[in-house]
Amino acid sequence: MKCPFCRENNNKVIDSRLSRDGTAIRRRRECMSCKRRFTTYEYIEEIPLMIIKKDKRRELFSRDKVRSGFKKACEKREISMNMIEAFIEEIERDLRESEEKEIPSAIIGEKVMKKLHELDKVAYVRFASVYRDFKDVSDFVTELKTLLTHR
Repeated sequence: MKCPFCRENNNKVIDSRLSRDGTAIRRRRECMSCKRRFTTYEYIEEIPLMIIKKDKRRELFSRDKVRSGFKKACEKREISMNMIEAFIEEIERDLRESEEKEIPSAIIGEKVMKKLHELDKVAYVRFASVYRDFKDVSDFVTELKTLLTHR
């Protein structure tokens, strides 16, 4: 680690502690050459999740997009933001644990649908109508019949 002041490599760690949110280690260092102190942060290097869209484009995984889909489906339902955040956290953890670098968007959509199916049937049908691109009322009826027969 080079000193930001004199650019020498020789320094020592004076203090180490977790950052406030616990996702990094904060280190206070002292340069052995110029005796000035500086702070560094050490983070876990995460492999970015790439999502393969239906049209074969690739883009980075976005918690915001998943959150947006959940929020739209759960609008005016008795579902707290804490529950939504917990589901998003669980979905992202599952995706990272799969060790796949590229994940089809269909897998994320199905995971969201499964969570909504467990949580709230109305939110599930709302999400399914957009995700599965319902064309008319008969698509809704078919999905509702399936939902009612699986009770």
